[in-house]
Amino acid sequence: MMDDRLPTHLWVMAHIRAADSQGVSMMVLRKGDPSRGTVILKLNRLDRTFQVLVQVREESRLRWSRGTGADPVDEATADAYIARQTRYDPDVWVIEVEDRHGRHWFEGEVV
Repeated sequence: MMDDRLPTHLWVMAHIRAADSQGVSMMVLRKGDPSRGTVILKLNRLDRTFQVLVQVREESRLRWSRGTGADPVDEATADAYIARQTRYDPDVWVIEVEDRHGRHWFEGEVV
């Protein structure tokens, strides 16, 4: 079966540009595999609280899992979770999104 998804680096950069055009800052904290790396989003609500979302695919549909749970956490907790994930999967990308409303700016529902 042919995989028609964009390479991760192009997909991430397109989202960064789109968010930037709306005044939302996104930064690549860690580059993973440029073609097929999984993405972790570190949502910075700009109030010292964070949420971590992890990219998952269910039946070819993109979704986001709440890595740190439903409630916001402090930055140390978010960073510790991300560090564990990057040790497990060295090809993962980590993107920080600064948005007061906690929006992730990528397609796919949060589950």
